[in-house]
Amino acid sequence: MAVKKKRAKIVALANQKGGVGKTTTAVNLASAVALQGNRVLLVDSDPQGNASSGTGIEGRDSHLYHCYVDPKTTKKAVQPCGVVGGLFVLPTHVDLIGVEVELMNEKRREMFLRAILDHVSGEYEYIFIDCPPSLGLLTLNALTAADSVLVPMQCEYFALEGLSQLVRTIKLVKNSYNKKLKIEGLVLTMFDRRNKLTYQVAKEVKKHFKAKVYNTVIPRNVRLSECPSYGQPVMVYDKNSAGALSYTNLGAEFLKKQDDAKGGSK
Repeated sequence: MAVKKKRAKIVALANQKGGVGKTTTAVNLASAVALQGNRVLLVDSDPQGNASSGTGIEGRDSHLYHCYVDPKTTKKAVQPCGVVGGLFVLPTHVDLIGVEVELMNEKRREMFLRAILDHVSGEYEYIFIDCPPSLGLLTLNALTAADSVLVPMQCEYFALEGLSQLVRTIKLVKNSYNKKLKIEGLVLTMFDRRNKLTYQVAKEVKKHFKAKVYNTVIPRNVRLSECPSYGQPVMVYDKNSAGALSYTNLGAEFLKKQDDAKGGSK
């Protein structure tokens, strides 16, 4: 009898506010986890395609939009990341914008991405989904497919307002479509140690979310801004930079949380 492959842990990176380091975190956290010896799939579910280009993958004939049309094409669409061993990418295309309109009248329209990932989830330890900066149908599909949500959050006042809206959306998805969905954690990004407001926002977030807030913070770092234009995660572009060290630490902290959760469930 064939042994059934273990299903990957699926984590959606979501924040409806743009410019908070969401895609940067998706690319570099996925890379850091892969560099620790795991097989990782990064799903670019943002039509802007920054996670695809940020890992050096562009101009592919098969991409996530085709998978929405026919989930059986998913394995064909997945591409290895040439610069990080163990990291694979399901790239996107601007055509993905049309999915929200095309699925509008479909039954169970929130379940399409789950069906897509079912074709490949047994081949990876972890799957990270980079969501678009909105709470539309693409993000709803990601939240329905995921086991948990990781929220990258910039340390500024307006981020707190957006966070409460995202938490309400997660609760709605949990109650209606995906009862197992939970908040994996919050990552503080673009952390400016010279700015007093940064610490005030961080304190407020930790007050409400406590242990859900990662200890590792991601600083403002020029190397993090430069590396996407070279199609490389920051650990490849400049492994000694502050950004690379922070995401390496974040990857280690993420994996330790997974090990601790497994230990607690025994």
